[in-house]
Amino acid sequence: MTLHRNASANARSLPLRQLLLTLLGWSVALVIFFPILWMVLTGFKTETAAIADPSFIFSPTLESYQAVQARSGYARFALNSVAVAFGSTFLALLIAIPSAYAMAFLPTKRTKGTLLWMLSTKMLPPVGVLVPIYLIFRDVGLLDTRTGLIIIYTLMNLPIVVWMLYTFFKDMPKDILEAGRMDGASTLQEVFFLLLPLTLPGIASTGLLSVILSWNEAFWSLNLTSSKAAPLTAYIASFSSPEGLFWAKLSAASTMAIAPILMLGWMTQKQMVRGLTFGAVK
Repeated sequence: MTLHRNASANARSLPLRQLLLTLLGWSVALVIFFPILWMVLTGFKTETAAIADPSFIFSPTLESYQAVQARSGYARFALNSVAVAFGSTFLALLIAIPSAYAMAFLPTKRTKGTLLWMLSTKMLPPVGVLVPIYLIFRDVGLLDTRTGLIIIYTLMNLPIVVWMLYTFFKDMPKDILEAGRMDGASTLQEVFFLLLPLTLPGIASTGLLSVILSWNEAFWSLNLTSSKAAPLTAYIASFSSPEGLFWAKLSAASTMAIAPILMLGWMTQKQMVRGLTFGAVK
């Protein structure tokens, strides 16, 4: 009888706990999403309303979007962002895949130290190396070029890309690769026909994360470009002037800048989650 009562009490408490967890999850999601929602709404206000009337009730207008389009060419900045983000991601994967393969399947006593050293470079403030990198780029003619941004973004994301791919490769059963070697597969055949197809979800999620990080990078784009290769992050910053911040126009420009990467994230969220959890359950 006592066991029956305890089971009934647990059954009643389970839906309540699920409800509380659901409410907590939605609350956290709303807190995270609110700044984006506020930015989108502010882009549909006039400059006066954006400053004097911070509320959800207003008369929407496309005035700020029209002003943003009339001021500068959005398409040119967007094209630079696409070229730099995907170009740096491709180059990072090209370097990281063989590096992670060697560390995962041919480790040495210095492998862990090398991985930690690579990750430690992310702790260095970018401003600490700005001057030497700026001087090097100036001397070799890479200032205000897409090539220069692709190189610096690749170096910026490479430690994370290598770490993620190393984790995915380590979780792969080594028996499969050993079977390939026994059948006479070379190292390149082992990588292209066994390793890459089996770890494709992890590689895809790593690539998506690299694209997002490159798309959102502002420090290097503002300091290493001026007009020709400036991406959307520099496009947003151009709406800050000595006269002050134009909040409505700045919000409209920011919305137009983040819209492509948000759409990419929403469309590929299942693939990203699948890749990030790849190998978590064996």
